[in-house]
Amino acid sequence: MNTKFSMEADVLSVLGKKTVTESEDLGQLVRDLYDAAESLEGTFNGPGKAAFNRFKTRVDDISTTLNNSLVSLTGSIAGQHTTFTTAAQDGEALHTSAEGSASFEAADTSRFSATRA
Repeated sequence: MNTKFSMEADVLSVLGKKTVTESEDLGQLVRDLYDAAESLEGTFNGPGKAAFNRFKTRVDDISTTLNNSLVSLTGSIAGQHTTFTTAAQDGEALHTSAEGSASFEAADTSRFSATRA
């Protein structure tokens, strides 16, 4: 099996930006869930009420934890982008340097000649 991996230079940058947007949306979704569930508060009894009350007191912590986790992912993606970009630039510089110092004058090109017998 032959697998080819190809990634454009801006893929990680775009992914990082999308992750930031998603992290903001995720925190808001937790708050929206709380707001939607508030109208049900009086309908819970027993363990359901206790679970709802725990959720209610932890909404901000849950939202913050999710956002911080996604911010950490964004930082990781940014680090990967920097590494990827630096490696690509280093590879290009190495190739250019090797190409510039190569001497093709002594190369035997006769086997590529059109007049080959």
